[in-house]
Amino acid sequence: MSTTPHIDVGAYALGLLEEPDRQSFEAHLATCVRCHAELAELRAVAACLDGMPLIEALPQDPATDAAIVTDMVQRRAALTRRRRRSRTLLSAAAAAVLVAAGTALGVAADPDSRPAGQVAASQPAGPQQLLASGERRTATDPDTGVSGEIAWEAKAWGARVALRLGRVRGPLECRLVAVTADGRARTVTGWAVPAKGYGVSDQPAPLTIEGGVAVRPEQIDRFEVRTDDDRTLLVLPVHS
Repeated sequence: MSTTPHIDVGAYALGLLEEPDRQSFEAHLATCVRCHAELAELRAVAACLDGMPLIEALPQDPATDAAIVTDMVQRRAALTRRRRRSRTLLSAAAAAVLVAAGTALGVAADPDSRPAGQVAASQPAGPQQLLASGERRTATDPDTGVSGEIAWEAKAWGARVALRLGRVRGPLECRLVAVTADGRARTVTGWAVPAKGYGVSDQPAPLTIEGGVAVRPEQIDRFEVRTDDDRTLLVLPVHS
């Protein structure tokens, strides 16, 4: 802060003071009638400058006040350019985050939530389409009462899988696994079952979810719906 704060009236009106200097000048302004009067005049000038193109330089004559005006205008121009660059960078960063999020999110249809699955990036039609057109199996477990329908299609990276699950109550944490003929289990996707469940009287709509696994369909013997404590709720054989 300058030892003669009167000369900071213009910089304050144009919003050029750094935070410590701004606070110090405002403390001075509270007791200085002269600065109050000058500030009222300069604020009108500042409002006009906001609507005008930026001036990069003015003729500087040491015998006049033009040098002071030029300095303040140039500082305001630099500040405006920095703010514009910051807004541009923030917009670009936000766009990048949205694109990444749109690619990474799993596809799930559920009236209350959208559990994330391990899915491929290119899945425009969603699990409903796969359940209608893919290779499909259905099953109901006689012990747990859980029923489900599963469908899959071969991909270059493995298999795309869709599951429709009903008659299950929570709260539970579940996962769908693909079990190969040699007994290896690969997780396809996972989700949480709320207390009211899916496909039951309290919540008639089933859970419909999609995922992917790095195993070819011909290598898969069955799909299993398992809980987080490794209980098996439903087995869906691949080979009828």
